[in-house]
Amino acid sequence: MTEIKVLLAGNPNVGKTTLFNTLCGVYQHTGNYPGVTVDIKEGTRKSGSDLLRISDLPGTYSLSAFTPDEQVARDALLTSNPDVIVQIVDATNIERNLFLTTQLTEIGLPMIIALNMVDLAQESGITIDAACLSKNIGYPVVKVVASKGTGVDELVRTIVSEAGKAGEKRTPLVHYPASITAHLDAITGVIQNHREHLTNLTPEYASIRLLEGDQPLSDRLHQAGVTIPVIDTCDPAEVDGHIQEIMLARYKAAEKVTSCAVCCSMCRVMPTDLLDQVLTHRWFGIPIFLSFMWFAFQLTFSASAPVASGLEILFGGITESLGEIGLDPTVTSFLSEGVIGGVGTVFSFVPSIFILFLLLSLLEDSGYLARAAFVMDRLMHSIGLHGRSFIPLLIGFGCNVPAIMATRTLQSRADRIITIISIPFMSCAARLPVYVLLAGIFFEVQAGTVIFFLYILGILTAIGTALLFRRLVFHDDPSPFIMELPPYRSPTLHAAALHMWHRGKEYLQRAGIVIFGGVIVVWILATLPFGVEYGSAESLAGTLGHLAEPIFAPLGFTWQLVVGLIFGFIAKEVVVGSLGTLYGGEDSLAAALAGDPALGPATALAYMVFVLLYLPCVATLGVIKQEMGSWKWTGIALGWGILVAFVLAGVTRIVATLIIGA
Repeated sequence: MTEIKVLLAGNPNVGKTTLFNTLCGVYQHTGNYPGVTVDIKEGTRKSGSDLLRISDLPGTYSLSAFTPDEQVARDALLTSNPDVIVQIVDATNIERNLFLTTQLTEIGLPMIIALNMVDLAQESGITIDAACLSKNIGYPVVKVVASKGTGVDELVRTIVSEAGKAGEKRTPLVHYPASITAHLDAITGVIQNHREHLTNLTPEYASIRLLEGDQPLSDRLHQAGVTIPVIDTCDPAEVDGHIQEIMLARYKAAEKVTSCAVCCSMCRVMPTDLLDQVLTHRWFGIPIFLSFMWFAFQLTFSASAPVASGLEILFGGITESLGEIGLDPTVTSFLSEGVIGGVGTVFSFVPSIFILFLLLSLLEDSGYLARAAFVMDRLMHSIGLHGRSFIPLLIGFGCNVPAIMATRTLQSRADRIITIISIPFMSCAARLPVYVLLAGIFFEVQAGTVIFFLYILGILTAIGTALLFRRLVFHDDPSPFIMELPPYRSPTLHAAALHMWHRGKEYLQRAGIVIFGGVIVVWILATLPFGVEYGSAESLAGTLGHLAEPIFAPLGFTWQLVVGLIFGFIAKEVVVGSLGTLYGGEDSLAAALAGDPALGPATALAYMVFVLLYLPCVATLGVIKQEMGSWKWTGIALGWGILVAFVLAGVTRIVATLIIGA
């Protein structure tokens, strides 16, 4: 079987990931390129005797990268030596997408233009002559609708046919001014004798990169003792002039290709334009966004409740059966109170997490989340956050780890640090089981509203954190925010379900091992020393909880709750597992918590607030250190979270006691 390496490239919001999912289906995984930590989706697809190994690169507008994500895409395109590059182009905005095309064609590798969302282009009155477009660009153009799978088989056939055409001479797409051409010829004449330092680049394209100011490439050549014509004698003003001339030539090429291949005949206002006037309204936009989020959390709780109850009954039945089998008491305790009481309790909340992922996928695929970022930009800027920070903060609702990694899209280090410190206050999916458990017990019909309150509190805390650090530490203003609103799309249940499955599967794979290990440790501590009552104050877990209990006494937390917080540092999923282990017995965890006289609505709400705000999990802490590159800022983020958690949990308990009683 012949293996063909394919890279999917393109601007953000052109449907790259949708096409990737359509091409690969479930045959995909998360990979990393050497030397980087940005996750890149990789998958496979068979076509006859050929195996397509496909990578979905981060979106980028240009190969002149400014953010870490864009650098990963650029480095993969320039150094990984793919067999075929597939550029996904938004059919509703071809000219802007073709700027990247002008750069990709200069790399000298086989390439295909996948013209995506042609159905939306037709609805907008845009007529595209694909044959003319292909002729002018010099590469095959395939019309596709990734969300529906239209044209995907033709795209696969084209990939296979183009894979063997590396090195073919093609007519240049961009025609540079004579002065630029003379400089390029002079540089090429020198560096073509030093190909070993060009990292797979052709001398012709390397010359363009050098004239555009590619510093790493220039440094490699200088370290090898190469004197680069033009580059070594230019002052900064001349370099800027060369870059502007090259960019202008590329824009002219994109405009020329578009003018003869694309015709727009639609003059009427589209319904989506009217929709945008409402959803992105200056005053209505934020309330609409909050309404969507409230509905999502309310639906998450109500829709998952029957399934969670069914799983709880199932695990309860298994526990009773274990008691009747007649196994060794220690083994029975381990299985019923450790494994089922801990792991089983957590996994009964998995439906809530999957439903939340599904709803977020539907909002994302529809194009609404990008508009939410646009709506929030004014508020974000006023509190000292970059408008683009909203996306990592929103990703934090799923998991803080990829959210912190997503800050690489921010150019300013100050913006990245402020956003990273704020992200742990966004309530990730791992905290949701704690909310569902306690809110369901102590607030019943108001559980969805309580959970919504916790998410809003997390957002407000992140906002306050950003405002404080921008005013006291980083005194500069956030850099300007420019973004493109993707077209509205009808999300398909298949694509959303696929997103839900992959995110949920990653959550289970990551959390499953941590939860199992955590609850086993808690079970051992609750069992030892032998002879004491399981999970009692005399056990090692009880001793540990009692040692830390005075610190949490003002908040009213019992030693069992304290142990849950301690082990929650491993992963927030372990909080419920720890409680399930410590409260193990004949009653279910919900019944045991409801019957605990030390617990009431006010204390339960304070506990949920503390879980929301205190230490991030170990994985998040590791990523914070990795992205900040500083133990100092990691320590600041850690200490700030603990301080905020104690203060707000205490205030919550006092206010809740006054309103609803202890």
